[in-house]
Amino acid sequence: MRYVDGIRTTKPYSVIGLGTWQFGSREWGYGGGYDDAEAGRIVARARELGITVFDTAEVYGFGRSERILGEALRASGGTADVVIATKVFPVVPTAAVVQQRGVASAHRLGVQTIDLYQVHWPNPVVRDATAMRGMRALRDVGVVEQVGVSNYQLRRWQRAEVDFGGVVLSNQVQFSLVSRAPMEEMLPWAARTGHVVIAYSPLAQGLLSARYDADRRPTNRVRAANAMFLPENLRAAAPLLDVLREVAAAHGATPAQIALAWTVHHPHVVAIPGASSVAQVESNAAAADITLAPDEYRALTAAAEAFHPTTGVSAIPGLVRARRG
Repeated sequence: MRYVDGIRTTKPYSVIGLGTWQFGSREWGYGGGYDDAEAGRIVARARELGITVFDTAEVYGFGRSERILGEALRASGGTADVVIATKVFPVVPTAAVVQQRGVASAHRLGVQTIDLYQVHWPNPVVRDATAMRGMRALRDVGVVEQVGVSNYQLRRWQRAEVDFGGVVLSNQVQFSLVSRAPMEEMLPWAARTGHVVIAYSPLAQGLLSARYDADRRPTNRVRAANAMFLPENLRAAAPLLDVLREVAAAHGATPAQIALAWTVHHPHVVAIPGASSVAQVESNAAAADITLAPDEYRALTAAAEAFHPTTGVSAIPGLVRARRG
């Protein structure tokens, strides 16, 4: 496993982490056995493989993800050597609410201190000053070690840091071969200033695993609602997936591992794929050890830039047809 260099944290941040949205969340369709047994095995194996970053949120399973993760970490060796990252959903982003929710998350996780506490989404009508007062109070009393944000544009991330009056360490954003917007300004700034970009959906919810095509589409509710899995988008993605397969063959790897290697090729990036099994977390962790040659990186990036999926409002008719089908 590799770890992010050049950041001022008390614990190392592995470049591959574990996202736990699936823990306790029925929409993934994994079943009760996953929550009761497999989730614990996944967490224990992740730790053995050197993964230190475990990401959750209060809204995942309405708090069940935090509870399952906390129990799994305690059962597999405690929390002293891992980074527990969770998020507050800022519907009412006042300082008092942020403080109350932070304490509640720490209680569900079973920890005294949350290693990284993040604002899940920027509130569209309320600036961050009051939420950051709450974050600062949580930090000052030791409930929170580091503060982060999620789904923020770079300028708002920078303003939030001013409002906080200290380092807002991380920004969790969608980043992958098919979601490359952070590359333009955010990634260079983070690498230059000692911040971290946490990449969620680094496999585009499985699109970049190359397991799906127009004739083999996913069935669970999360992926079925994702426009990337419309038949026309899966057909358009075929050239990119072919390049992933070619590079994977050269490394004796899987397309998913190459997609993750591309993501963490960038400095100061932590990718947090989920895992449905121990085998998948093992595969994800192994991606940290893959080094892409410059021509492979360029070929993957060029193929991704040539992929133009139908998204947004234009994708709605297709999603409606897929749901009816």
